[in-house]
Amino acid sequence: MQLKHFLQFNDLCREEYEYLFERSRWIREAFKQYRKYSPLVDRTLAMIFDKNSTRTRLSFEAGMSQLGGTAIYLSTRDTQLGRGEPVEDSARVISRMVDMIMIRTHQHETLRRFAEHSRVPVINGLTDEYHPCQIMADIFTFIEYKGDIAGKTIAWVGDVNNMCNTWLQAAEIFDFKVHVSAPPGYEVNPEQIGLSSTDYFETFSCPHEAVKKSDLVTTDVWTSMGFESETEQRKIEFADFCVDQEMMALANDDALFMHCLPAHRGEEVATEVIDGPCSVVWDEAENRLHTQKALMEYLLLGKVKEV
Repeated sequence: MQLKHFLQFNDLCREEYEYLFERSRWIREAFKQYRKYSPLVDRTLAMIFDKNSTRTRLSFEAGMSQLGGTAIYLSTRDTQLGRGEPVEDSARVISRMVDMIMIRTHQHETLRRFAEHSRVPVINGLTDEYHPCQIMADIFTFIEYKGDIAGKTIAWVGDVNNMCNTWLQAAEIFDFKVHVSAPPGYEVNPEQIGLSSTDYFETFSCPHEAVKKSDLVTTDVWTSMGFESETEQRKIEFADFCVDQEMMALANDDALFMHCLPAHRGEEVATEVIDGPCSVVWDEAENRLHTQKALMEYLLLGKVKEV
């Protein structure tokens, strides 16, 4: 197989995602029925964490185990990566000892440099710029509830962060529209995100306008990891960007609500929304497990016959 990495959402095409979603359903069904499926037996995943995580670590570690493989947790605080070893040297060594590597770090450039010198597939577990594994799970979840996402409208309310950036990349691939509403100073930067056009998103200064007639409303914490010094100022600037019941009422009657978690109830989302009937956040979180298992299988084995 040709070496393939998953660093940004646009590293894969729509046909590949459609295949991965089929595999995710098959793998999930096997998991729910306690059918043993171990295609990655004797394979090893190295998980490198520069940023703490609950869902990323658990979904990759449990997922690799369920596929018959082994996952090894590495923190930059406990390895030479945190002591000044060049990223390129770490990539050359680690990739000789394992079959696949997942990295959760700050700068996307660090991930890119690592992948450039790796002999095995590298997966982006999150960077400041992108979160492709989460959006893959989000789109899979949307399709499970609503069918084809093409032509639909997704409302993004809040910080234009790695989640928003990745939704915008996904819109170009799946042919849907993203309505982005953020305070002044937090606008979309198409060139920085790597968008080929501006046809798939529209910006709104008022979040209520962005949410109107949308099929999905989604948000994230106002202060991402690494920006904690801005927390109090962001609380002021984002005060009008809480997704509450009044805002959700402007979306389509059957609209969904998503959040990648962890959520700060009462800030970016009201308790009544995240715990309400439109919320699919718990299925969304679980689907990280199944879509990432399909991704790891694909990166290591290519397309398999079990469907």
